[in-house]
Amino acid sequence: MNPAEVYAPIAQDLPRVAQAMLETAREDHAPLSALASHLLTQPGKRIRPVLTLLAGKLFDYNLDLLVPMAAAVELLHTATLVHDDTLDVATVRRGVVTINRAWDDTTAILFGDFLFASSAEMVARTANVRVMRLFAETLRVICSGELDQYFSAYRCDVTREQYYQRIGCKTAALFSMATESGAVLAGAQEQDVQMLKDYGHNLGLAFQIVDDILDLQGDEGTLGKPAGSDLPQGTLTLPAILYLEQHPSSENPIQRAWENGRRPEDLRLAADAVRISQSLAEAHAIAGQFGQKALEALGAFPDTPPKRALASLVEYSLSRDV
Repeated sequence: MNPAEVYAPIAQDLPRVAQAMLETAREDHAPLSALASHLLTQPGKRIRPVLTLLAGKLFDYNLDLLVPMAAAVELLHTATLVHDDTLDVATVRRGVVTINRAWDDTTAILFGDFLFASSAEMVARTANVRVMRLFAETLRVICSGELDQYFSAYRCDVTREQYYQRIGCKTAALFSMATESGAVLAGAQEQDVQMLKDYGHNLGLAFQIVDDILDLQGDEGTLGKPAGSDLPQGTLTLPAILYLEQHPSSENPIQRAWENGRRPEDLRLAADAVRISQSLAEAHAIAGQFGQKALEALGAFPDTPPKRALASLVEYSLSRDV
């Protein structure tokens, strides 16, 4: 499925979101302008701002409010990626050299902070106290998820429930903020706001599970970033958790790789063991269950182009290879 087809109901408004992102980072200071140009002009899926606009399109589609919010959602997401890349010592993101590699770690951290601040300023332009509080809470939850991932690194006792909690904080929280804020700013009734929040949350869970599957079965040329990076970084994702459930021995290849100095050959064998098991297929089935919950949350809305686009985003998220 082509994302451009899914985005059709709001495609003509996406350039306004991109422009708002660039304007908030446009400064007289030349180095900052160079950083913004390097990062914010790159193509991407833009699924989070699309969610904000599509949720708003179901109600009173006020672009004066929705465009700043959609830009804020993407700036917040981008800020988290800049910090993630620095912590992970990543060199490529979306096929482009990362800020920490092209400049240095200090520059990347400070620019990530700048993007966090810029996203907050964009939310403030809506003058809506509820979405301001939602933004603050989402940022807190994302940081909580990052800390949880850090403190659980290189541990084989992470459960499914702990994994769902972590990706609920790191990924689904931003998806649900996108849809909930779009509905709130478009004047939706509370019941509709909650349904779109549920839709975003479940879509976010499905999206991240597929991301974690692709980390094991994708390649850098397709993904636009290094594949197979989760296990070397000590991150236990759903496919690996399912594998460990099926192979509970303390001599499992993941534990052995982590305890053996994390040698590349041991990590490769661990990833291969997960890859050739049934864990990837089972993880994809679980992603499909969350996708079905997302679709069910849309059930009460009239059959309109934005609703069909939101439903198609579920299909796209489950079937994508990037």
